[in-house]
Amino acid sequence: MLQGKRFAFVGAGNMAEALVRGLLASGSVAAHDITISNRRREKTDRNAERWGVRPAADNVACVRDADIVMLCVKPQVMRAVLEQVGREIRPDALVISVAAGVSAQSIEAHMAPGQRVVRSMPNTGAIVRQSATAIAPGTSATEHDLAVAREIFDQVGRTVTVEEHHLDAVTGLSGSGPAYIFLIIDALADASVKVGLSRDIGLELAAQTVLGSAQVLLQTGEHPGRLKDQVTSPGGTAIAGLHTLEAGGLRTTLINAVENATRRSRELGEAMNKK
Repeated sequence: MLQGKRFAFVGAGNMAEALVRGLLASGSVAAHDITISNRRREKTDRNAERWGVRPAADNVACVRDADIVMLCVKPQVMRAVLEQVGREIRPDALVISVAAGVSAQSIEAHMAPGQRVVRSMPNTGAIVRQSATAIAPGTSATEHDLAVAREIFDQVGRTVTVEEHHLDAVTGLSGSGPAYIFLIIDALADASVKVGLSRDIGLELAAQTVLGSAQVLLQTGEHPGRLKDQVTSPGGTAIAGLHTLEAGGLRTTLINAVENATRRSRELGEAMNKK
């Protein structure tokens, strides 16, 4: 579905880089079919050379001939970008947004009637092709459009389809989730230093433990509570550690973190709608 399609990436930050590199590595998209633009021309040229794709003089030039337009910009600047490029995008092009909180309706309002829009929420795992991505259709998006979007994001990890009103929750969970996990790994590394290990060894062991645990969960399909019980022996070390985590409110704190991040995603979208 992607062979021969011309891609426009508006925004040349980390997420755009991860997606570009994933598409190129998959072999499904050729470098000459990808054009990128950024607010700063020097960054456009630098990244285009580094990634091996084509630079555009500006956002309008980037999107004008594209079959698929990837809006990889922050929600705070999405309105300004849409006012630039919205009516310049071909009416038959598929538009995919990665901006948190910005509704498909808000995007469609700046474009030709019937423009097909898909919203997405990948995460930073895309950098190593291990993203958790959710996609949701806009008003006019078809099943084929969703299949195209899924194929794009499958190049950089796992993809699920949700209803659009769930995307704020996805943002609070997996979109922001890497930050929570990095904090946990950093705390475990601190703990390793306290009990006598070097920080380098502690970091490596903590990160690999998180990676291995996630792989066990995904590959076995077991409930995490059951897997936890398999590690926890009567009177052993794991139950002593779990008791401390429960006493410290780890479960409640993580739930609150996801809830607050979800609320912030909604606020970002509402701020654009008010403008």
